[in-house]
Amino acid sequence: MTIGSPDFRLPGLGVDQVPEFQELETPEGELHLRFYVPSGNEFALGATGIREVLSPSPDRMTPIPNVSSLLLGTLNMRGRVIWVADLGQFLGDQTPLNTDRPEIPIIAVEDQDTILGLAVDRIVGMQWLDVEKLHSQNNAPDGMMPFLKGEWILDEQANQVLRLLDQVKILRSARWAA
Repeated sequence: MTIGSPDFRLPGLGVDQVPEFQELETPEGELHLRFYVPSGNEFALGATGIREVLSPSPDRMTPIPNVSSLLLGTLNMRGRVIWVADLGQFLGDQTPLNTDRPEIPIIAVEDQDTILGLAVDRIVGMQWLDVEKLHSQNNAPDGMMPFLKGEWILDEQANQVLRLLDQVKILRSARWAA
């Protein structure tokens, strides 16, 4: 039986009616996760380096004494203990993450066998972004520069940018030892 034969009919369609198929757009670029840190700056991470996105309650994190102030503590992620860091403060923000709330959005990034949880203020969602339109970072703070791959200009008048982070450089940073 072929589609054009009179024996092949879809429910609700007459013999002479052919169903219309909608063509889906092919996404351009690469898939990224968009999110905000407490200062209001928006960032993106490439989806390929993200292991998981979690929203645990703060009481599931265990604070560890005598470690960097950037580290909020440890978290059990499916039987594996990972460090959780305040990404905003790591990037130089003065505003610490508010941990006095029901859930904390955490992006677990991975490189080789190392996993780190990056605590953020708010997750926007996944979006296809064209990496060909990425600009070099013009006005990013010096402390943030080593961890940026570039930025997309969202609104030039409002000076609104979306900065793309390099999770491998964040994971391998010497700042964790400070």
